[in-house]
Amino acid sequence: MLDGQFRSTVDKTVRPIGQNLKKTGLSADHFTLAGLVLSAFAAVAIGSAHLRVGLLLVVLTGLCDTLDGAVAKAAGTSSSRGAFFDSVADRVSDALLFGGVAWYFADTHPGTLVMLPVAVLATSSIISYQRAKAESLGFAAKGGIMERAERIILLALGLLFDALLVPVLVIMLVLTIVTAGQRFAKVWQAASKERPVPVRSRRSARRRSRPTVAERRDAWRSRTGERRNLPRR
Repeated sequence: MLDGQFRSTVDKTVRPIGQNLKKTGLSADHFTLAGLVLSAFAAVAIGSAHLRVGLLLVVLTGLCDTLDGAVAKAAGTSSSRGAFFDSVADRVSDALLFGGVAWYFADTHPGTLVMLPVAVLATSSIISYQRAKAESLGFAAKGGIMERAERIILLALGLLFDALLVPVLVIMLVLTIVTAGQRFAKVWQAASKERPVPVRSRRSARRRSRPTVAERRDAWRSRTGERRNLPRR
């Protein structure tokens, strides 16, 4: 939601920062990699119950995730390779962060509560897959009430007020499921407007390429007839 509605505002804000960072010689990949490393440290901090330190590292992770795109645009180095690297890094970062929360719950909240951050991670992965698959088919699947930016903000809020961490994760899970439903409905409606193209299976294609019994019989008769008509030596 924030990525769609406030993307232009965020881009205008970080554009001059990206211009200045470009002069340092740092590339967008450096910031993507830095965000990945910071998320690993954040996971360790959260898992070891240092929630405030984890909060700071989560904020820095989100900052790096914002600046890598700004640096790429400022340097004119935006590419499919960079977009792929950034997307994979985001997925790994999410796994690390929510894995750290699960680690924290395993020590402080014994029981099934440890599955809450795992459920958030699983549903967020479905959202990411929906977008990737839809775009590979030529459909747009962006948007929704709970995208990655919202998840990072809510996670930071839960780390700031640790008493709210469980309710925040519950809200995050519910809204992530809603987002998955929104994206599914959006792509389903768009795909339903297309005329289905019949797909011929390989087996049916092979069967059609094979001659029928009648065709083989006629071919055999023509060959034997030609042999009979050959002059004898």
